[in-house]
Amino acid sequence: MADITLKSVVKQYGDVTIIDKLSLAVTHGEFFTLLGPSGCGKTTLLRMIAGFIIPDAGQVHIGDEDVTYRAAHKRETGMVFQDYALFPDKTVFDNVAYGLRVRKFSSQRIDEKVDRILQRVELAHLKKRYPGELSGGQRQRVALARALVIEPRILLMDEPLSNLDAKLRIQMRDVIRELQQEANITTIFVTHDQEEALSMSDRIALLRSGKIDQLDTPEGLYSRPLTAYAADFIGGANLIPVSHSIDRGALTEVAVAGGLIMIATDAAVTTRTQSLRDTEQPKYQLAARAEHIHIQSTSTTSIHHIPAQVVFRRYLGFKVTYCLRLVDGSTLMADIPTASDPRNLAGDSVFLRFSPECRLVLA
Repeated sequence: MADITLKSVVKQYGDVTIIDKLSLAVTHGEFFTLLGPSGCGKTTLLRMIAGFIIPDAGQVHIGDEDVTYRAAHKRETGMVFQDYALFPDKTVFDNVAYGLRVRKFSSQRIDEKVDRILQRVELAHLKKRYPGELSGGQRQRVALARALVIEPRILLMDEPLSNLDAKLRIQMRDVIRELQQEANITTIFVTHDQEEALSMSDRIALLRSGKIDQLDTPEGLYSRPLTAYAADFIGGANLIPVSHSIDRGALTEVAVAGGLIMIATDAAVTTRTQSLRDTEQPKYQLAARAEHIHIQSTSTTSIHHIPAQVVFRRYLGFKVTYCLRLVDGSTLMADIPTASDPRNLAGDSVFLRFSPECRLVLA
């Protein structure tokens, strides 16, 4: 059964629609990420689940209960904010204990629960310190402990790692994911960082202008994007205009940039195309990840290779990145494992072979 269900929720501010008839179901124990750029509606959606924002239309359910108009403190949710929202005049212990005191737990029970969670986040030795005496990572763990100590049914996290340096962000990803799995708490995580989303999530909803552009597993979103927006946002795929394509069963023949290539036929794109109105003519692009493009100095056949010219070669240790110009003047990037590097130089004429993993996506 779904722990969180959104049914056609809408939120508008004046003439601007932030969330547009969005429906979603999140299952119990799932680590679910709302991903997208600034302004796409992800934080508004999270706050709608939390109860800080009331939708203009639609319903929010937690389990079997309609909580659309229920106050935030009555929703069995724990929230971790981007700026942590710690009380600067309270110690680490008192910050974590705050939610338990509001819920009228006994002093003995508060001591037990707070000590246990502080040990779990490795902050027991700092429980008498104040937030101003802590590092960014320590403050983040206090905020996480405060949310978890009340044993919420739902854990909501609004870009909790954005204020940390790169190394600490990676460490805290593991801490958050481990604690979430250990407690088996349904978690909604908001981020604009694709790497965070891919490394932590069970499923990801990629948002675009208040709607879900694609809902999938991390692997599915990266390997099988349905739209140019998804392909570009996740992994920065090369997007190449398509003149035409012909479905040949398991493979699809695609005409791009002066040549023909063969890629795997994607039933999901076909299904999505069929769902468009009859008056809409779908437009496609080829989404080619940098690692799915291979460089050859000569063409072994007259088809399925695309001519190109090397713009530059950049050595990056474990891989070499090439910038390549196609016959139509557009450029793309290719990543070649260093051991397979053909060592072409700027100005060299080459031929490109595209892996079947490349995808035809809706523009």
